[in-house]
Amino acid sequence: HERITRPTNSPEDFSTMMISLSQSRIITQPLSKAVRSRHTVAAATAATRSKKSRATPLAAPLTLTQQSFQNHATSRAFLVLAASSAATLAAYQAAGDHGDDGNLFWKIARCSARNLGAEPVMLSPKTEPATGILFPRLCNGMSLAGCGVRIKWRFVKVYAVGTYLDPLAMSVVKDDEKELKKALLDPNYPRTIRIVMNRNLSIDKYTSAIIEALEPRMAGQDLESLDEFKKMNPPVDLVQGAEMEMTIRGDTLLYKNAVGGLGQIKSIVFTRALCDVYYGEDAVSPSHLEDVIKGVKSL
Repeated sequence: HERITRPTNSPEDFSTMMISLSQSRIITQPLSKAVRSRHTVAAATAATRSKKSRATPLAAPLTLTQQSFQNHATSRAFLVLAASSAATLAAYQAAGDHGDDGNLFWKIARCSARNLGAEPVMLSPKTEPATGILFPRLCNGMSLAGCGVRIKWRFVKVYAVGTYLDPLAMSVVKDDEKELKKALLDPNYPRTIRIVMNRNLSIDKYTSAIIEALEPRMAGQDLESLDEFKKMNPPVDLVQGAEMEMTIRGDTLLYKNAVGGLGQIKSIVFTRALCDVYYGEDAVSPSHLEDVIKGVKSL
């Protein structure tokens, strides 16, 4: 136990560890030519066909380069993998996947998934239909509920907008549309509003449009927060594909601008007004709101 849990920081430490494990019978099959060079460790396992037959190594040895051991977690993970049992490696051999060493952990995990009757699944992004802009299914730990387009002057598609919500928080209200709409207007339900530009736009026009939508909804309260919002956007014009994120949690707005800078505004008036901009009766993107209401039900 002490040998397995002790940190290893180099291939030399790892090879010494593996030989020790072999000698102590934690690994039942002997290692052959464990250290070929200063930067390479070769570990091979044998499969016994019968009591009389000799052990035969894998068709292609599992080779790990020094880069694989750059961090402590990787080396310890491989030790646990090697010392656990020969069954996983046997499954790996049976699957016939002997690719490059960089995919070792993925391939063994894939073999395990096959044995359990499952395949790894990667969620595909969602396409906003009017602009073709893709939205990932996850953002800031929340799930995509829906997306839409912001149209100005009836035909100019300015940007695509998507909403990410906490499925657990929305589970209480998602089956009642009236309560769902109230929840979308309540900043105490956490969310991230993600904006992706569909065309080039000056930063002044962008911030002015947001402020013009917010100000009448704030009823003359906390108007200094509008100046704070403007200052969080650097004087760099937006290009097609630029992204902004507005994460709302109660009275706090966490804002990520187009160049990756972060800023924060503490104002319940501001966050409530921002919710009304995107989820109120006069929402700036009706297609976005409609898709969010529809998508929440399937979160």
